[in-house]
Amino acid sequence: MTDTASKTITRLESGRRMSEAVVRGDMIYLAGQVGEGATVTEQCQSALAQVDRLLALAGSSKANILTTQIWLADIGDFAEMNAVWDAWVDQANPPARATGEAKLATPAYKVEFIVTACR
Repeated sequence: MTDTASKTITRLESGRRMSEAVVRGDMIYLAGQVGEGATVTEQCQSALAQVDRLLALAGSSKANILTTQIWLADIGDFAEMNAVWDAWVDQANPPARATGEAKLATPAYKVEFIVTACR
């Protein structure tokens, strides 16, 4: 006997190219989230608000984040990003995390968050 509910895939906020979130069973996979603003702080706050919103839409919260990949356009912004992250992350349930430097989709983007969570 198979559990068809665990094999159902739900795509949230889908467009022609991608979905903002994909849910399969209890797992939630978010597309990379970038934010608005001129500074790393502003972009982090905006992007993490999107993470909160998408997780809520999928029936979860930041307390259930399993892993986060963070890409910075300039690794020199690591401390500024961490200040926002530390104020936002669920201190009782911090996820596994990796941070690296990468050339992002446009020069305006300073940071991108890629999150995997469960319900």
